[in-house]
Amino acid sequence: MRHLMNPLDFSVEELDQLFDLANDIEKNMPKYAKSCEGKKLATCFYEPSTRTRLSFEAAMLNLGGSVLGFSDAGSSSAAKGESVSDTIRIISCYADICAMRHPKEGAPMVAASKSKIPVINAGDGGHQHPTQTLTDLLTIRSLKGRLGGFTIGLCGDLKFGRTVHSLINALSRYQDITFIFISPEELRVPDYITEMLTEKGIAYQEVIRLEEVMPKLDLLYMTRVQKERFFNEEDYIRLKDFYILTKEKMELAPKDMLILHPLPRVNEISVEIDDDERAVYFKQAQYGVYVRMALILTLLEIHVD
Repeated sequence: MRHLMNPLDFSVEELDQLFDLANDIEKNMPKYAKSCEGKKLATCFYEPSTRTRLSFEAAMLNLGGSVLGFSDAGSSSAAKGESVSDTIRIISCYADICAMRHPKEGAPMVAASKSKIPVINAGDGGHQHPTQTLTDLLTIRSLKGRLGGFTIGLCGDLKFGRTVHSLINALSRYQDITFIFISPEELRVPDYITEMLTEKGIAYQEVIRLEEVMPKLDLLYMTRVQKERFFNEEDYIRLKDFYILTKEKMELAPKDMLILHPLPRVNEISVEIDDDERAVYFKQAQYGVYVRMALILTLLEIHVD
């Protein structure tokens, strides 16, 4: 039995197999429509979510399975003080696989250690968000044709953004990637990440102004400034509009640069960008369903001929 806690839990070769499966699902949805008949997915979300939770649910329903669970801690026995360990022991009696989001770092890992069913980390605090990373990698591979050989700019909240941390770690295993970190001083990428890149000899640059690096980018990964990760309102208000991607800034970008965003966006990408063919963040959300379908099949060890 396997769990997914971290994008690095799968080798590069295993990720290739997972993405090949996701691409086959994209092309041949009817072939997979009954592959999880009789199987149940539990979505245990202790923190609000739209895309991740509904994407997991859509994935399981597309596979012919069913879904049960809760969408916030207040509607679970956590409100009465039940521990994550006890909750997963109970869920193991009801479901075949579990996707868990929790505001505390490491909570899904605790659940996995006590679980009788595969557990997928659907986001734990500011720590990891592995299925978003799988979505990002699948999107890049499908639209660019490769994972490696590009310059990627990551812009916005690089300090608290778990999607950013997971993606950098995952991409660091591929060849010939240059990272450009675009953020205000207060939201710079944590030291442990830059130390890891230095150790591995991976090129990176830290800048404050988005405009100065736009012409160099093959990919731009935008993120929102996350109100829920700030300790005080003043800092959030001061930094929330620091980066807004506009048509004027897009004129500086290469014609084949892709814009990704884990969503939700607030106002960091102007809605006028949505019609630009380089904006692929809604496609990215669709790829999230395919990769979660592939992940469910892989962890449940279901093979479809």
